[in-house]
Amino acid sequence: MDRGFYTGPAVVQGHVPLDMNSLVLVLNGREQQKVAYSTRWLEHVRALVQSHTVSHVAVVLLGDEHCNNDWLGPYLKRHGGFVDLLFLVYDSPWVNDIDVFQWPLGVATYRQFPMVRPNAEMITSKRPHLCNFLGTVYKNSSRETLIQVLKQSGLEKDCITTAREKWLPQETADSLKNYQTALAQSELTLCPVGVNTECYRIYEACSYGSVPVVEDVLTPGTCAAGPSSPLRLLKAAGAPFIYISDWRELPAILERERGMSQEQRVDRRRRLLEWYATFRQQMKDRFTEVIEENFFKSG
Repeated sequence: MDRGFYTGPAVVQGHVPLDMNSLVLVLNGREQQKVAYSTRWLEHVRALVQSHTVSHVAVVLLGDEHCNNDWLGPYLKRHGGFVDLLFLVYDSPWVNDIDVFQWPLGVATYRQFPMVRPNAEMITSKRPHLCNFLGTVYKNSSRETLIQVLKQSGLEKDCITTAREKWLPQETADSLKNYQTALAQSELTLCPVGVNTECYRIYEACSYGSVPVVEDVLTPGTCAAGPSSPLRLLKAAGAPFIYISDWRELPAILERERGMSQEQRVDRRRRLLEWYATFRQQMKDRFTEVIEENFFKSG
């Protein structure tokens, strides 16, 4: 029997194509309601495995931002379950590159962030702003510190900033356009931590060649996964970002930015876009390689 993979809206519980024996599930574990839905899928697949309809199962999981994914543990083969491979978003001590692999968060496609194709203008244009931050400013967070630093240092004129007090799950057409424009017109994109250090903004900035300035601080939860956490996957891939531990370092960073020539900025932009394209391809190749090694090695 041929092994195959199917995707799309026709793949629903009870209607998974039966002419296959390998299955990759992409699940959401960010909140309890999503976990409940994902669990129903896993129970359905368990029945397919028990009936010998499906022999190999992999899961790509958008994990909990605090890295509390214990609900999935019993389904892993190492714990007596049936899931052979897990690709997990966010740092986690579960990652061992044997049966659990880390997967990048990527851009927020659910908020209609588009596939951006780099062009010559994106690389060579003179960008009018040194940096940008458009986002939610949570009470008693480092984001408040970031805004205060920009105001107190008189740096607001150098940066596009739009702060809101409440997170909005969806973009409007105008807010999405303004956000994309800010990324395209800024040399740097400021990426303060949210619930997790890794955020969509990091990858969206890369899409436009705007260097992420990343707050390299662990957030609460069980995400610590060795000395390179947080952002272990990106660091291992040599991401050409600017890492800081405190937003009070920002004035010195922006002062250095002012001293850069246009040629230096263009070169850095090109290197960032090339790195991002290479990183995405490497992740794709690695995923395919792991699936083939584990699912097709006896075929």
